Amino acid sequence: MDKLAELLASRLKPGEGRLFIPGGPGEPLGLLEAFRRSPDLAAGATFVGPHVPGINRTDWAGLHAEARAEGTFLSADWRPSFEAGRFALRPLTWRQTYDWLGETPLDLAVFVVSAPDSDGEVSLGVASDLAPAVLARPGLLRAAIVNPNMPHVQGATVPLSAFDLIAEDDTPLLGYDAGDLDPAFETIKQRLAEIMPTGASVQFGLGKAGVAALQALDGLKGLRIHSGMVTDPLLPVLESGALTEVVTGLAAGSPGLYARCAEDRRIRFEPSNVTHDIRVLAQIPRLVAVNSALEVDLLGQANAEFQGGRQISGTGGLTDFLRGARLSDGGLPILALPATAKGGAISRIVLRLGEGAVSVSRADVGLVITEHGVADLRGRTLDERAEALIGVAAPQHRDGLADAWAGLRRKI
Repeated sequence: MDKLAELLASRLKPGEGRLFIPGGPGEPLGLLEAFRRSPDLAAGATFVGPHVPGINRTDWAGLHAEARAEGTFLSADWRPSFEAGRFALRPLTWRQTYDWLGETPLDLAVFVVSAPDSDGEVSLGVASDLAPAVLARPGLLRAAIVNPNMPHVQGATVPLSAFDLIAEDDTPLLGYDAGDLDPAFETIKQRLAEIMPTGASVQFGLGKAGVAALQALDGLKGLRIHSGMVTDPLLPVLESGALTEVVTGLAAGSPGLYARCAEDRRIRFEPSNVTHDIRVLAQIPRLVAVNSALEVDLLGQANAEFQGGRQISGTGGLTDFLRGARLSDGGLPILALPATAKGGAISRIVLRLGEGAVSVSRADVGLVITEHGVADLRGRTLDERAEALIGVAAPQHRDGLADAWAGLRRKI
């Protein structure tokens, strides 16, 4: 890896070279360590990559005082470089991110790939979501890091001979663990199970809402997964026989999940211009999109990115899937979140969103599910929306929200 890092650095334009670094479990950890051993190799480089909070924890711009980075998410791990002006945040959906990576100036690109098969073909494995946008670009120096831990999955392959530089590394892939459900999400899981359509195609995001969505499928049959990402709670659902097909772009979890992705013929990997494209999603009947937010206001808008006025995340596939499910025949665009934070002291159903961006417009929010009920906002009037959302707020906050809404309503 040290030799590859030196080669890559030697090919970068001094002070302006741009290097694609994949996110998710495709992050090249062996190369990262090589840059850490020789940080001067990162001087002047801009590391471009869609790194995901909770999975990718490295601030590549932090490798050197003269390094830069660009991405579509922000987290505490990258905030020092962001505040220093060395991390450029692009507020893009995941589908838009695919197009951006196909167009943004790049000099070099690194890909972690599987071992080649008998035909000399390698797979992008469990990180097949966004890297294909870069891989397809002409005139780009491509480096393949062959890692035996990266599974050869069902999906597109590429000849190993198509890469300009080839290295080997056996560093374990990054993992992810969303943890167990708390009591609020246990109830939300039950509510999801109650409204799950027969023959649904289910999408879910990171975090507890994703775990709840998968566990809600227990005991059902004839279902599909169409999601940007899958995680370890997928494994018992596969074992139960509930699923006929799984389409995803990325898997994040344990080595057991990665092995299953290679072995199970029901699992197929597609790039994000398939998994997140609204034209594809609209054609999937009964698409149930289960995502989450930090707060929802009584107008029906949602915030999934800001806390206390500070950006802590990004848009990701949230609006891609909510809009796709809205257009799907029999689809359900769902936001699932606990009604409170801080032990019940703070309501996550609020009068108006706090300082920061609106992640989801009120026209895109369909159903809001908390442990206290299901608020179906589709086709509702302004007052009906507010009433429904107050109804799924925690009981101790409902009177205050109702009074606040009455005051706001007179000003609208």
